[in-house]
This record gives sequence, C-alpha cells and structure tokens, in this order.
Amino acid sequence: MQKEPAVSADQMLAFETDCHLFSGCGFEAPGLHSFVFEPMFSIGGFDFNKPILLALVGTLAIVWFFWAAFAKPKIVPGKLQMIAEAGYDFIRRGVVYETIGKKEGEKYVPFVVALFFFVWVMNLWAVIPLAQFPVTSIFSIPLGLALIVYIVWVGLTFKRQGWTGAWKNFTGYDKSLGPVLPMVMVIEFFSNLLVRPFTHSVRLFANMFSGHMLVALFTIATWYMLNGIGIAYSAVSFIMTIVMIAFELFIQVIQAYVFVLLTCSYIQGALVKEH
Repeated sequence: MQKEPAVSADQMLAFETDCHLFSGCGFEAPGLHSFVFEPMFSIGGFDFNKPILLALVGTLAIVWFFWAAFAKPKIVPGKLQMIAEAGYDFIRRGVVYETIGKKEGEKYVPFVVALFFFVWVMNLWAVIPLAQFPVTSIFSIPLGLALIVYIVWVGLTFKRQGWTGAWKNFTGYDKSLGPVLPMVMVIEFFSNLLVRPFTHSVRLFANMFSGHMLVALFTIATWYMLNGIGIAYSAVSFIMTIVMIAFELFIQVIQAYVFVLLTCSYIQGALVKEH
C-alpha cells in the first residue's frame, strides 16, 4: 500500500498544488502523515530518511562545536570558547550542582551537558529553514534517550545501594506506613520501574509534536487563504506563524532543560538511601 505524502517535508504539498481558498480545492491540514518520511537513500540495507539525517547532522554539529571550542582552550577565551563555556557552566551549576550537589554531581556533568545539547539541537531543527522538523517529535528518539537515562539510573541505584537497598528505593519501602505499605510499594514499583521511562519521554515528545503541528497548520493556512478577500485572514495566519515559531524557540530550550533536570533528579534519587 502506498504511503501518504509527507506534508512535513517543508509543508510543500499545498504550495505545489497551488491550492487556495475559493479555488475549489479543500484545505490540506497537517496530520499524522506529516510525520511519515520516505527513505532518501540506503546504505548497507539501512534506510536514511529526513529525521535520521537531521539527527546525524545535529550530532556532528554538536561534536564539532565543542571540539572547536575546547580543543585548544585559552586563558582569555575567544567567542566560540566563551559561548561553549557559558552553556557548559549553566548546566553544571544550574542543573547538576543544584540537583545532585557539587561533590557527587561533578562526574555526571559531561553526560548531562551532552544530553541537554542533543535534545535542544534536535528540537531546534523545527525552526531551521529547509529542515523545519523537530526530530524529537518522532517518539522513538525521546524514548531512546529516556531508556539511556533509565539504564544509568537503575544501574547506579544497584551499585550505590546494593540489591536490598535498591529494591527499597524502587518500591518506597517505609515501615512507618503501616498497613498501607503493600499498596504503596506496588504503586511505587509500577511508577518507578515501568511508567517512568514513558513519562520521561512523552513529555518531550508531546510538546514537540504539538508544536510542529501548530506551526505547520498556520504555515499552510497562510498560503491557502492567500486569495481574494482571504488575504486578510492569511495575514493573521502569517502573524500567528511568527508568534508560534517564537514560542517554539522558548519551548525547545525549556523542554531540553526539563529533560535533563528530571535526569539529574533520578540520579540524585539513586545516590541517597531514602526514597
């Protein structure tokens, strides 16, 4: 069965068909098909589509940025090193130190910094011309990142607290709860070990998914209503497109921040014996 065309590929479907208000054609609203991309090419039997390429290019860009900034650090930093240091120090002091603590958290700074910038750049693709698609709106990406955090958290919990202590941590074991303890342990078990990766990933995914849908909706509507008396509505839709893009820039940073903040919270919970 042939797949529907990927409107999200620069939202070009309506543009290519010259479809406008009062022209006799219907409005092509974005939907789930906006997140389906045909393979662009294959290497060794592995298909590469637009989200995969954006993820690879984004990863290489992050590696290049920090390599260029810190390969030959200077006492008086240049502009690139200054920007990289500011970003690194913001995550280190504002997230890791504040959540985990300076002594315990220092070793996790590189991991959290890498995670923050990866999520942020994957989000940022949504507003970059020609790309115009947030990679994190594909659920497998946030889920994969959440599973990495989950493995780190579970492994660290067993390493730091031992077998018995880890299970007490996972289940919220506390004798003072009395008769409600079994119920609390069941709820905490499902919440921590089964639901946590889903909630950690779906928060990022849902925000990027809905944001992309709104930007695509107003973008296509701007073109669709650009005809006759619909021009006035098109102007309003265009203004809303700009507003939504500006709002997305804010949300992209916030979601990356929230993702690593929760990551640090999980790590901190693994380091302490009290649940």
